[in-house]
Amino acid sequence: MSGEPRPTIRLDKWLWQARFFKSRSLAAGVVGAGKVRVGGQPVSKPSRSVGPQDVLTFPQGKAVRVVRILEIGTRRGPATEAQALYEDLSPPPPPKTPENPRYEGKGRPTGKQRRDMQKGVFGDEPGDA
Repeated sequence: MSGEPRPTIRLDKWLWQARFFKSRSLAAGVVGAGKVRVGGQPVSKPSRSVGPQDVLTFPQGKAVRVVRILEIGTRRGPATEAQALYEDLSPPPPPKTPENPRYEGKGRPTGKQRRDMQKGVFGDEPGDA
């Protein structure tokens, strides 16, 4: 490795620059609550220095994000610029399944189905019942 020092930035500032949080105080709150891990180790100080190749794990909404820092950046720019700062290592979300699938059939018969039942199409013989 070269003798150059590794570029670093505050953790809360990087999370804000990479657009994971709308404000730096929100990012600092999540870090301060101990919900962020750097390299698998919990961090509770927003002033923790991070740099390229660090892996961050933190909750965002109902999902858990895992990202590798590629660059530290210089400003909070547009989303396309922010996406160049990290590599997303998060597992893909589970496939969505309907919570209450609609119950098909076995409801009240339509007029056509009722007439067909009376004719015996569905296995009922006229006169049964």
